[in-house]
Amino acid sequence: MILRPKIDLPLFFGLMILCAVSLVILWSAGGEDIRVLRNQSIRMLVAFTAMVAVAQVRPDTWYRWAPYIYSIGMAMLLMVLLVGYTGKGAQRWLDLGLFRFQPSELMKIGVPMMVAWVLARRSLPPSKLNLFYAATILLLPAVLILKQPDLGTTIMILMSGTLIIFLAGFAWKSIGILAVCGAVATPFLWQLLREYQKQRILTLFDPWSDPLGAGYHSIQSMIAIGSGGMQGRGWTEGSQSQLEFIPERHTDFIFSVFSEEFGFIGVMLLLALYVAITGRGLYIAFYTKDTFSRLLAGSLSMTFFFYVFVNIGMVSGLLPVVGVPLPLISYGGTSMVTLMAGFGILMGIQNHRSLMSR
Repeated sequence: MILRPKIDLPLFFGLMILCAVSLVILWSAGGEDIRVLRNQSIRMLVAFTAMVAVAQVRPDTWYRWAPYIYSIGMAMLLMVLLVGYTGKGAQRWLDLGLFRFQPSELMKIGVPMMVAWVLARRSLPPSKLNLFYAATILLLPAVLILKQPDLGTTIMILMSGTLIIFLAGFAWKSIGILAVCGAVATPFLWQLLREYQKQRILTLFDPWSDPLGAGYHSIQSMIAIGSGGMQGRGWTEGSQSQLEFIPERHTDFIFSVFSEEFGFIGVMLLLALYVAITGRGLYIAFYTKDTFSRLLAGSLSMTFFFYVFVNIGMVSGLLPVVGVPLPLISYGGTSMVTLMAGFGILMGIQNHRSLMSR
């Protein structure tokens, strides 16, 4: 008898379409280099394999493993600070011989899983003590990742855990208090940033103040997006991308290439696909019975959409450049595998949602 893996077909086909779009636009953004498509295709195969494998795991297994996954991730982050591999001015990787591993990617799943584990063990809305535990779990890895430095991943991890706290029934009064505390802490957090990170934030308000330096990325990206018009210039016909004015055009700024070549109509269709995938994840979360799975599914779904929001805001000049790729479109492997593993957890929750009653 042949065993058929359990997957959620709406999610699976939505992700397949997104990956197909990635290959189409990467052919143009990568200068029609077949090696770019080959490498990305291999990474997609690995990512989909990981997703299907993770989808077979019951959610109560993740509930039991959450503390161990989080602890292993924290240990790896500490090792990165001590003996981590340094590349391009950042110390973010562990050199394992055959390959380099970025522990912060593991924490994109480990942190929301651990926060959900803490909050699911008590009745909701959470007490102040449980909120303190959740905030501590959230801030410890965020500080370590910020030291690497990796502002983009820090923001995403903070958001993934914060979303769970909100989904757990965070009172509006508490939200106001948290907002005030955040405002008070802003000057101290500013001091933790590197000089180039501060410059990126300041350039957001006036990129033309340094058009050939810190503002170059934003200016060229906005020109590309604007030149796409309603219908776009056509596949592989974008002047900004083909003449290599757009930096990092196959990674963080690939949305600029897509906008220039496919225009406003193409962008709306791409956003509709992202919304559909996010909506399917929220549907799974809404109809999940146990607290842990519901919080985790909601966080994974909304964090995915937050990735999209940050990247598009970044390349269109609405947010600082923080190095967040466009999910499943940008060239890269580690982030893709992490995202697909998250969707595998969502599929596992959908497949086994009646098994837990916690």
